[in-house]
Amino acid sequence: MDEKVKDENELSRSIIGAAIDVHKTIGPGLLEGIYQKCLAYELKLQGFNITTEAPLPVQYKDIEFEDAYRVDLIVEDRLVVELKAVETILPVHMAQLLSYLKMSGLKLGLLINFNVPKLRDGVKRIVNKL
Repeated sequence: MDEKVKDENELSRSIIGAAIDVHKTIGPGLLEGIYQKCLAYELKLQGFNITTEAPLPVQYKDIEFEDAYRVDLIVEDRLVVELKAVETILPVHMAQLLSYLKMSGLKLGLLINFNVPKLRDGVKRIVNKL
């Protein structure tokens, strides 16, 4: 990991910068999976620890479903990144990310929609108030 990244806010800025690089290189209009691979590759090149398709368990009463969900990316075991390639970010997408944050116990998440002309318009930050 880059030594200058000290907190979640700095980490999120680095991730957004990497996503902008991916978007500038391959543009909008592709499937979510290719953006996930490219962003993971870009972040690894920058020295970040990345987990892709991280299993996220769900506890329901007395049973745990170990692989209930798969998170697109977890960066440095501190930040959840959920990727989309959709026309519009909907409230359900933000609720999905907030649920991932609550289930993982992590504080900050990024919802990144690559299907926009300017990537900055497709980025939403979600904070889990723990």
